Amino acid sequence: MAPGVCLAGAIAILAWFLGRLAPLIGGPVFGIVLGMIIAFWKRPSNFEKGITFTSKTILKASIILLGFEMNLFNIFEVGGQSLYIMVFTLSAAFITAGIVGHYLKLAGNTSILIGVGTAICGGSAIAATAPVISATDKDVAYSISTIFLFNIAAVFVFPFAGHLLGMSDIGFGMWAGTAINDTSSVVAAGYSYSHEAGNFATIVKLTRTLMIVPITLALAIFTARKNGSNNSFSFLKIFPWFVLGFLAASVISTTGFIAPSIGKMLAQIGKFFIIMAMTAIGLNTHLNDLISNGINPILLGLSCWIAVALISLIAQYNLMLW
Repeated sequence: MAPGVCLAGAIAILAWFLGRLAPLIGGPVFGIVLGMIIAFWKRPSNFEKGITFTSKTILKASIILLGFEMNLFNIFEVGGQSLYIMVFTLSAAFITAGIVGHYLKLAGNTSILIGVGTAICGGSAIAATAPVISATDKDVAYSISTIFLFNIAAVFVFPFAGHLLGMSDIGFGMWAGTAINDTSSVVAAGYSYSHEAGNFATIVKLTRTLMIVPITLALAIFTARKNGSNNSFSFLKIFPWFVLGFLAASVISTTGFIAPSIGKMLAQIGKFFIIMAMTAIGLNTHLNDLISNGINPILLGLSCWIAVALISLIAQYNLMLW
């Protein structure tokens, strides 16, 4: 895995320095852009394993490391605040996916996967849901490609829109955490906006990620009844275990088991890992492949994305988080 990890790390170092020069844009955004540019280079196949490892495993490690800078009591407080908004955003995603997907005449599984990916946590939710509803490889490819496109767009659009709307750090963190699809993009957009927004968005997103468990269980029961069979699945594969690592790190930080300076250093390493993960995601992004999948899944993803973003704004405006 060394070639791919080292390539992502080298690009991430450059992105980190560029992010320091232009903090409004931030290192994660530079990482995505540089990765997408270098993705046009036809690299040797021995890079692929390390790049995939960086975009998945190192991303999860970065989330765990961020926990060393957070207080557990704040996590429970923020998570509780976000549940009210999540009720509306989850409903908006599934209702929009059902109505617009029917109008666009997309296969039922594609609509479900795009709805789940938008509502919960992007590719991870799609990967967990696909075997439960017996989705085909084509359904999964369309869904992940569509969600992936809007993950990248969110890193650019959300911080710009947040500044344009004059949102507070807490307001933007809540918006990013409840409306952006994938964990990587939530963290990237949050920390691009501000340090406080990034911390808040991460906690909200991890709370939202836990929704994958009841949603997937509900879909499994629905599919089993629909097909008249017992649809088996693995709870161990569904559960986002890195969330427990994040909580464990937060417990260590809260109890003072390690010095605050060490916790801060570990969190800084986590933030660099985020840039590495976003760089790897950029390296795996081929715009031509996304476009070739057709326009209808993209239109559905756009509809769900807009619906969730607007509902999240409206809900938190009522809570006066701005």
